[in-house]
Amino acid sequence: MSTGLLAQYVVIGLILVVSIAVVVRKLAPKPTARWLAAAALRLDRPEAAAWKRWLAHAMQPKQTTGNCSDGCDTCGACGPKPPAAAHPPAAVEPMPLHFRPRDK
Repeated sequence: MSTGLLAQYVVIGLILVVSIAVVVRKLAPKPTARWLAAAALRLDRPEAAAWKRWLAHAMQPKQTTGNCSDGCDTCGACGPKPPAAAHPPAAVEPMPLHFRPRDK
């Protein structure tokens, strides 16, 4: 196996791992937040190297503050969201159906 082919496989593998991580994070945000918090706790030890502690702080998921301005929408107390469009939708005029007999 040539060096160029090996480098190509490594780059494709990294792209694949990153894209799978993005998809899992988008589709399952709560489990990934738990996994990241657990990994960050393991890395953030007092005797750990500085780069490990930096990585742990970077991996730590953002916590919701619990107030209505953070947009968490977990309690439902923020009220309904305003409609996206400022103008009401145009009235839809009903279209009658016309039935014709089949041609034989």
